[in-house]
Amino acid sequence: MAIDATSATSSALAAATSSESNPKGVLGKDDFMKLLLVQLQYQDPTEPMDTEKILTQTSQLASLESADNTKTALEKLAASLGNAQQFSTISAIGKTADLGSDAIAHDKGTQSTFEVYFPNAVEQGTVSITDADGKTVQTLNVGTNPAGVYQFTWDGTDSLGNQADSAVYHVNAQYSDANGVAQQTRLGAYPIESVRFDQGNTLVKVGSNYVPLDNIKEVY
Repeated sequence: MAIDATSATSSALAAATSSESNPKGVLGKDDFMKLLLVQLQYQDPTEPMDTEKILTQTSQLASLESADNTKTALEKLAASLGNAQQFSTISAIGKTADLGSDAIAHDKGTQSTFEVYFPNAVEQGTVSITDADGKTVQTLNVGTNPAGVYQFTWDGTDSLGNQADSAVYHVNAQYSDANGVAQQTRLGAYPIESVRFDQGNTLVKVGSNYVPLDNIKEVY
């Protein structure tokens, strides 16, 4: 007894998209090839499939395979570029990373701790904490120290001993180096000490903290 080609094709289609063999129910190039072979196997000998129709389906199969190969190649390329970009960050070790801001958020009645990088040895100097209008709120002294990153703690009071309001303040330093030359620096610029890769994310160590590479505004 002859088997109806339409029925056979429908059965093959159901098998290709079944939850067991194809959980997502998406037809791939292998599924299309199976369907084409089923159509050819069960075609009516007295009315064979039109050659043009076969060529059209074959062409569609070739296009699907080409698109699938292109997608795979692009995914591999994207992964390769991502890895290359990560490891290229290693070359930034030793350079200075600028976070793009010299600001700290201060809450009234609390202390604020921050770090400032001095690229030159410090003979003497001060760290100025200013408000949004540029007015100096408090000044911290800097002792004689070699170049490096130093931590400071502001007790939250202004120059008169009053508690400073909750606000955003700016931190900048003016100092003389070992040769007596005036220098300046600010919060937010630190040398990159190391690079860490964590679950696809690139982190750089600036000061005592690791920050995402996306937080870096400039490297010099």
